Amino acid sequence: MDADLARLSEDIGTRLRERSLTLATAESCTGGWVAQVVTHTAGSSAWFDRGFVTYSNEAKIAMLGVSPETLAAHGAVSLETAAEMAVGALKNSNALISLAITGVAGPTGGSPDKPVGTVCFGWCRKGEEPVTDRRQYVGDRESVRRQSVVHALQHLILLLGP
Repeated sequence: MDADLARLSEDIGTRLRERSLTLATAESCTGGWVAQVVTHTAGSSAWFDRGFVTYSNEAKIAMLGVSPETLAAHGAVSLETAAEMAVGALKNSNALISLAITGVAGPTGGSPDKPVGTVCFGWCRKGEEPVTDRRQYVGDRESVRRQSVVHALQHLILLLGP
């Protein structure tokens, strides 16, 4: 793991531990990369509960409770789906905070309204409404996925505060 991702892992771990919070992740286009980063830090079992890799719509429905109506109306790559993924990760875990990522990493799969590099994010604290964000990244598949992991973790740090 590169030094930047390792630092993010350590920072996330420190902040979660200091706040007595546990994290769950729900990932689609990143395929578990966020979970890999956060578990890079020794002792992460104290603050990382579990990760869901829900690549298919069926997995999003079955494992996270994403509504088929949401998927039909907005698609898998949408703020609405990311929010439901983040909420579902909390409902189906012992975590107190979650993050979710769903997007089009490419090189295929894009559309005019959701081109390759479109990624939607959701973060949620237990008992609160989810926060969402949409980004448009440039680069190859690996670059889009890495940028998504970094953004998800950096935004989680902002939500956790100093």
